[in-house]
Amino acid sequence: MAAQILAAEKGEQVGNPWINMGIFGLFVAVTLVVVLRASRNTKTAADYLAGGRAFTGQQNGTAIAGDYLSAASFLGIVGAIAIYGYDGFLYSIGFLVAWLVALLLVAELLRNTGKFTMADVLSFRLRQKPVRIAACITTMAVCLFYLLAQMAGAGGLVSLLLGISDRAGQSVVIIVVGALMIFYVLIGGMKGTTWVQIIKACLLIAGAFVMTIWALALYGFDFSALLGGAVQTAGTDKILEPGLQYGKSVVTKLDFISLGLALVLGTAGLPHVLMRFYTVPTAKEARKSVVWAIWLIGAFYLFTLVLGYAAGAMIGADTIKAAPGGQNSAAPLLAFHLGGSVLLGIIAAVAFATILAVVAGLAITAAASFSHDIYGSVIKKGKASPEKEVKVARRTVVVIGIVAIVGGIGAQGQNVAFLVALAFAVAASANLPTILYSLFWKRFSTRGALWSMYGGLGSALILIIFSPVMSGTATSMIQGVNFAIFPLANPGIVSIPLAFLLGWLGSITDGNKEDPAKAAEMEVRSLTGIGAEAAVDH
Repeated sequence: MAAQILAAEKGEQVGNPWINMGIFGLFVAVTLVVVLRASRNTKTAADYLAGGRAFTGQQNGTAIAGDYLSAASFLGIVGAIAIYGYDGFLYSIGFLVAWLVALLLVAELLRNTGKFTMADVLSFRLRQKPVRIAACITTMAVCLFYLLAQMAGAGGLVSLLLGISDRAGQSVVIIVVGALMIFYVLIGGMKGTTWVQIIKACLLIAGAFVMTIWALALYGFDFSALLGGAVQTAGTDKILEPGLQYGKSVVTKLDFISLGLALVLGTAGLPHVLMRFYTVPTAKEARKSVVWAIWLIGAFYLFTLVLGYAAGAMIGADTIKAAPGGQNSAAPLLAFHLGGSVLLGIIAAVAFATILAVVAGLAITAAASFSHDIYGSVIKKGKASPEKEVKVARRTVVVIGIVAIVGGIGAQGQNVAFLVALAFAVAASANLPTILYSLFWKRFSTRGALWSMYGGLGSALILIIFSPVMSGTATSMIQGVNFAIFPLANPGIVSIPLAFLLGWLGSITDGNKEDPAKAAEMEVRSLTGIGAEAAVDH
């Protein structure tokens, strides 16, 4: 077994490929059956886009955990902790703390005010056409960034299972993932996607729990001994201290602050997370969903702390970085070390389930935004039939899938937790200021919303393009060139405050005041729920 793990350094396949792919194929077959069964009851737009609002708080909370615990949470964070120690665990802390923002400021209010998408809330008391177009554009941008991370994780994971180290082979894997995603969403819609996410959340948390107990058992259930093993393998105790990744200079320290802002504020602006609040029948169930999700997500992130240091102790950072998939291979390599080919196959299938469930959720969100906000509300001015909206949504899924495949091929080799952090930065910049202003500030205007969304999105994208993420370093997406003039890898420290400032500035300079009656109605509905149930059913 040790020899096979060392073989990963040479880009060779780890474990038995037939067992790996057999377990993976079994999962795909089971989830396809679930999706096909769910599709039988998908008849209306509410069924396809919001799962018929038939899920309980516990079911939806589990699905939220399945949607949120992406490849970044499992593959990326375990790898980051294994290599950077304490600094890698900051991803877990940021992702978890972010849910308090979503719970306290967004979940219940959003469910009371909207129907299918984030734009329903933003356009409630503002001018419909420009706000819905802007919201759809920001939704697409966040979803595509998030999809890049999942596709990159899928390529690295299956490449490890099959020993594929060349980019061409990994590209084929990404194409297969994209095709499966398109099929899942086309057939099952939100109902099928939700059940896949519930199954995946249960499998992922159970798999992480088993690996955590197994790893701790090898060290006598002494976490200090496990940390000692990680220090011994790394040859330095710096992995137990802050600063290994983000403490080397003023620039890296600012990058850490920027990352923290993006992670903590980004969740409440993620369209695919916000859309899950519409799959429950009441605001009370939406609130219950978030509480349930926090418990599941919190437990999982505690597991990642043990798994990350266990991978650092038992596998070693050099082997992890040299394996196909790089940092993202830490969890599968640890599974192989603990339980051989069978556990590797199970954990890899769970990780692949994670990717499929998340990309399906992202695709259905982006498709709902285009079909409901652009086609139904802007092009057809609210007169499109539900059947036509669903047809447009399905066509949009195909386009999004193709774009995600192309982008995923370009993002190979990047740490998926890092890529998701960029998606969080875009969400926190483009969406969150407008959502909070819409819910809590009566003077907020259409101009403020547009300035905030376009300014936040534009600044975040421009800063990412001219950052080390795109060029200038050995891990940049574009090699051989250097046009990185913005020194930080995450734009949140600039783009998030700028978006809040633009929202305020645009509103106070807007001569066209919004209808105060609509603002009052939105406040009453968001805080009390009066009128909300009738609105979402029609």
